[in-house]
Amino acid sequence: MVDRGVLPLGSILECYSNISFSLPLHHVQQLCEEILHLLEKEIKTSCTVTCLEALRILSRDKKVLVPVTTKKNMQILMKLAKLDDLEDPLEDVTDFPVIVEALKCLCNIVFNSPAAQKLSLELNLAAMLCNLLKKCKDQQFVEDIKCFDLRLLFLLSLLHTDIRSQLRYDLQGLPLLTQALESAFSIKWTDKYITAEDQEMSPLSVQKTEYAIEALKALFNVTLDSWNVHSENDSHEFRYMAAILRHCLLTLGPTEDKTEELHSNAINLLSNIPVSCLDVLISPSSQEDTEETDIKYNGMNMDAFRVLLKFMEKRIDKGSSYREGLTPVLSLLTRCCRSHRNIRKFIKAQVLPPLRDVSNRPEVGTTLRNKLVRLMTHVDLGVKQIAAEFLFVLCKERVDNLLKYTGYGNAAGLLAARGLLAGGRGENWYSDDEDTDTEEYKSAKPNINLITGHLEEPMPNPIDEMTEEQKEYEAMKLVNMFDKLSRDKVITPMGVRPDGTMTPLEEVACQYQRNEQTSSDSD
Repeated sequence: MVDRGVLPLGSILECYSNISFSLPLHHVQQLCEEILHLLEKEIKTSCTVTCLEALRILSRDKKVLVPVTTKKNMQILMKLAKLDDLEDPLEDVTDFPVIVEALKCLCNIVFNSPAAQKLSLELNLAAMLCNLLKKCKDQQFVEDIKCFDLRLLFLLSLLHTDIRSQLRYDLQGLPLLTQALESAFSIKWTDKYITAEDQEMSPLSVQKTEYAIEALKALFNVTLDSWNVHSENDSHEFRYMAAILRHCLLTLGPTEDKTEELHSNAINLLSNIPVSCLDVLISPSSQEDTEETDIKYNGMNMDAFRVLLKFMEKRIDKGSSYREGLTPVLSLLTRCCRSHRNIRKFIKAQVLPPLRDVSNRPEVGTTLRNKLVRLMTHVDLGVKQIAAEFLFVLCKERVDNLLKYTGYGNAAGLLAARGLLAGGRGENWYSDDEDTDTEEYKSAKPNINLITGHLEEPMPNPIDEMTEEQKEYEAMKLVNMFDKLSRDKVITPMGVRPDGTMTPLEEVACQYQRNEQTSSDSD
């Protein structure tokens, strides 16, 4: 046991430099206690940083944290992180490394210790973090402080649902976090909800990218329950945020992986924004927009949706983790297409261009349409449903349109779930403009197999050369096979009701008999 009356710096640093998690647990816990005891004292900044670095590494072990996670120790770290109610700005640059390391320690401790999570509520840690973020608002060279401040806010709002509403309504967290996100991109505004675009497309620095990602994650938690806009002020806040997210989608990170991570978190946050506020993702094209890379449609700049489509295709090509990586962007695009006509028409032109060559099945090929049709029969039910729903919305929820692009076999799952096996259209209303079929499609249409959705050469009918006895034998053989499968409950023969929904075949037969009897009685 180290004598508390003697400054144990040498012992602690020696232990830290030779630390090994193979040490007995009580020795490591004792080391944590001595570090925290030392951090209470007035010591050199370099020593404070070293002690905090040691504590950060030790705090990754949940078992180590049990005896050292106390209110007093949390307050020591909060004091070092400048988490207080004071409005004094951060002036002493030499304190910045201490603040960053203290915040890192708090992130580890809050994440790994349920006791620390409860204490964070008692100590009003969320409010202190918001206050520190305000202190950093107009400061330079504090990206690391803001980054770990936001990371801790994200963890708190993830672990405590009450903190989400506290941030949203009591602490004015939505505008505060939105301003933090805006500062990460150094945005300049040319008009309401329109940002100035970087013509050189210079990538963000590593620091600013990390800072932006943490802000996006924190905002995601705060906006989780924001499906509906309840006031004009709410509408403005979400439109303002959507405009920043549009800028984010058009921004590159320092590496390809960081760009993908940045865009992924932006897409997650866009999924929380009310769909009525997403129209700011497209903006009118001005005369100054002369870049060849700009994508325009009906006088609107569609660059953000070009990025979303590329992101979606890249996630499809990865071939794994579809539920986590692909469904958010598919869901976002579906919502936008259902609510905004210009967005739907632009995306349909990219995903479902007019059919010309129908010699291959819809799921065969390398186009975006082929890839999405393949997802319609994916083993993951959630992925299958959202991919089919996206294509259905692009077809204005008309069954005949969907079958033209996908074939009946690929679309059967969606149609059965929606009760549309008999045809028709969905419940949502769309404009009445009709699709124009190409001459190639019109000439091939009579020979297209409706099940597979592609052109097939006429095949000889195998029963043409059979005698009547052979036909009867094969028919009875087929009936017996189905009967056996049905009795063994391997399959359940199904029929289609007049309203397009499926039902067991016995029910359909009974209904047919009742209708026949009613018809005979009336005669």
